[in-house]
Amino acid sequence: MDQDALPPECQRILAIVCDVGGAVTVKQVGEVLGLDVAVRGKLEPLRGKLSKRAGRGWLRKLPDGRFTARLCSARPPLRGTTRGVTAVPPGAVEIV
Repeated sequence: MDQDALPPECQRILAIVCDVGGAVTVKQVGEVLGLDVAVRGKLEPLRGKLSKRAGRGWLRKLPDGRFTARLCSARPPLRGTTRGVTAVPPGAVEIV
């Protein structure tokens, strides 16, 4: 499946994880998306989306629960170039 076939929200999530360039927590992705990260229940659907993308090869889930992009372009191996992805402004996510 091509990334362009994903819903825009999923494309944005993949772009956030890829643009950070390292491992991110669900909370960090939620902050960039503008979710209320103080309420755990608001993050669980996002955790499910990230886990689903990891299960399908778009992301990699680390043992500590953080997520990374499989490739710089956040695509499964041997796929085309990134198109139509909304970029995250530099410094929008802080790696801890």
